[in-house]
Amino acid sequence: MTPPVSVHKSALSGLLALPLLLAPLLGGSARAETPILLKIKDHRFTPAEIHVKANQPSLIVMTNADATAEEFDSTSLKVEKVVPGNASGNIRIRPLAPGRYPFMGEYHSDTAQGVVIAE
Repeated sequence: MTPPVSVHKSALSGLLALPLLLAPLLGGSARAETPILLKIKDHRFTPAEIHVKANQPSLIVMTNADATAEEFDSTSLKVEKVVPGNASGNIRIRPLAPGRYPFMGEYHSDTAQGVVIAE
């Protein structure tokens, strides 16, 4: 009856290795980020003001509820991300000094505007 024990040990070893396999997907850190939800609908961002903690990385999950693609674009954040219509995308924000960082929807810049505020 030795084989069931070795199979059990093998399964347990696989579970113990799981965090090591997932670490690169988490950016090398097991620290969980709380995602900030950003929605674009009718070519307008909601919320238009996003508050983040200064000097810490942030994750924005942008949901595009419009039928057409939109590009999250910010020169001051050094970020560009195209999100197809009726889809979502992740936008990673580097640690920021306290301040205001404007962003816009590149394809509808007259209405799609917002700001990240690091405090």
